[in-house]
Amino acid sequence: MSDHALLNSEAHRELRVRTERGAEFGDGVMCCLTMPTEFRQVQNEYPILFRLNPERDGFSALAMFGFETGENLFLENGRWDGRYVPLAVDVKPFLIGLPASQDGEKQVHVDMASPRLGSAEGMRVFDEHGRPTPYLEEIAEKLGALDDGYQNSAGFFAALRRYELLEPLTLEITLDDGSTNRLVGFHVIDEERLRALEPEAVGELHAQGHLMPIFMALASLSNLTELIARKNRRLSHG
Repeated sequence: MSDHALLNSEAHRELRVRTERGAEFGDGVMCCLTMPTEFRQVQNEYPILFRLNPERDGFSALAMFGFETGENLFLENGRWDGRYVPLAVDVKPFLIGLPASQDGEKQVHVDMASPRLGSAEGMRVFDEHGRPTPYLEEIAEKLGALDDGYQNSAGFFAALRRYELLEPLTLEITLDDGSTNRLVGFHVIDEERLRALEPEAVGELHAQGHLMPIFMALASLSNLTELIARKNRRLSHG
């Protein structure tokens, strides 16, 4: 269960955050949300898939870390084996909270139930004078980038639906030990449909800044091969 609280120097003066990586710190997840604004960084490491939300009225994009619930194949011995950690994971246990007033600034909240938190070890959030540490300032920048990406993503997903550029993906993988893994319930960019778009539609996508993240999502699918290789290596090492 989460326990969100508004971060402030009085209540959280001694708060420290463990920055190691591991399932015990909440990193044992098979995917996380990602925004079109970070697709360029994400596609270097992870497949980007799309999933219809529970209300079935919109899509979200996901950076994939594994094939099963709770499986993160990038976790190795207290570190994240990747050059880039997606923002939705990297900012934890912090999150953006709604402003106190309608025209106020959004606020930094912290999940007090996170296993990363304590007062004995880890990165300090505030210094002895109650001022934000460089660590917290960096987190605030990442939260801002994540929020901006979220606010600006509606047009991207609307364009994908308008031009029917998403198709269902069913991926069945036979691993080296003979077992099979299936990825179902996800979508990918329909490359054939993208190629068949009229020049005016392509021009519109480009003018609105949507064409580059579409190409980045397509390019990311080559990472499925490496993700399968990671799974096989994990199986071979027990």
